Amino acid sequence: MSQKGQSEFTFFEFFAGGGMARAGLGPRWQCRFANDIDPKKAESYCRNWGSDHFKLSDINDLEAADLPDRPDLVWGSFPCQDLSLAGRGDGLSGARSGTFWGFWNLVRDLVSSGRRPPLIVLENVCGAITSHGGRDFKALTEALTAEGYRIGALIMDGSDFLPQSRPRLFIVGVADSVELPTSAFGPLPHPAWHSKALVQAVHSLPSSVQDAWVWWHPPVPEGSRTTLADLIEVCPQGVDWNSPEQTEYLLSMMSPVNRQKIEAAQQLNRLVVGTIYRRSRPDQDGRSVQRAEVRLDGKAGCLRTPSGGSSRQTLIFIEGKNIRTRLLSPREAARLMGLPDSYMLPIKYNDAYHLAGDGLVVPVIEHLSQHLLTPIMNNHIRTQKKEAA
Repeated sequence: MSQKGQSEFTFFEFFAGGGMARAGLGPRWQCRFANDIDPKKAESYCRNWGSDHFKLSDINDLEAADLPDRPDLVWGSFPCQDLSLAGRGDGLSGARSGTFWGFWNLVRDLVSSGRRPPLIVLENVCGAITSHGGRDFKALTEALTAEGYRIGALIMDGSDFLPQSRPRLFIVGVADSVELPTSAFGPLPHPAWHSKALVQAVHSLPSSVQDAWVWWHPPVPEGSRTTLADLIEVCPQGVDWNSPEQTEYLLSMMSPVNRQKIEAAQQLNRLVVGTIYRRSRPDQDGRSVQRAEVRLDGKAGCLRTPSGGSSRQTLIFIEGKNIRTRLLSPREAARLMGLPDSYMLPIKYNDAYHLAGDGLVVPVIEHLSQHLLTPIMNNHIRTQKKEAA
């Protein structure tokens, strides 16, 4: 699945997973180095993108000497588990999300060796904004500004491009020496990209960080016209249909509000495709019970890694009195991330679902690349040519 076309810019992709940042950046960007610690994800990356530039390793074991040349962009989608609202809350001191510091040590070594990347992108869950009362967000932003980067952040949701609710935080840093195109930023936050929580967090940052802050203003997408039903496999691979008894059990786990959603869909007398998540909810006595919650708005909930049965989305097909259910297939999960059907997935269900659940929505990265990263680099090159003339 190697990209075609003339590459103009180079990048390093850390915590690369299956290479979804690479897929989204597009053919104008050449990946010169990629890294991940997970051997199963590494296998998928190498099958789809090649292994000549990939290194399977703990990021803490890498050194600047392992990295070739000077990249135009360094991408870091570091683990989210300790920053997620559903996680343990260990933040940047946690074993998983704390690998950011190993990544950042590499960036600092690049800078000190005269190989400063003009662009840095960090990607994580939106919980990174409020984790530890905002201290983790402060630490991330201070790390970038201390190394001479102007920074800004955006919250970009996969649902603006595909039928999956997946808001994610992107922190974009640009070296002080790079002249920004005026089309890239604005004087004030934009509600499409900057939530109230993000704006409040920025206003709480030290003045040294606020002085380096940029409100990025890429164009607002028109919104996705694709629905969940459009991405469903006619003959799903890797999953089986639930028995009528299994489907009835799922329905029995629903609250009256969710059963009413099912009944309303049945009255439409057409096929309605939705998703079911199993979640733990308190009952009237405060005890935790497992509930099945249905979503029928044409979108899937956020894909998660399959750490347990509750994290796997079940599809529900409602057509009058006929109700069928099954798990989301690996290919359907990949489509919800924007991966083309030519992308080679792991054979095992859990491995494929884990790859998708831990990944990036490809059209989101395409939008960021087309309207922010590439224009910044184009302007940087034009400015360098003028200064050299």
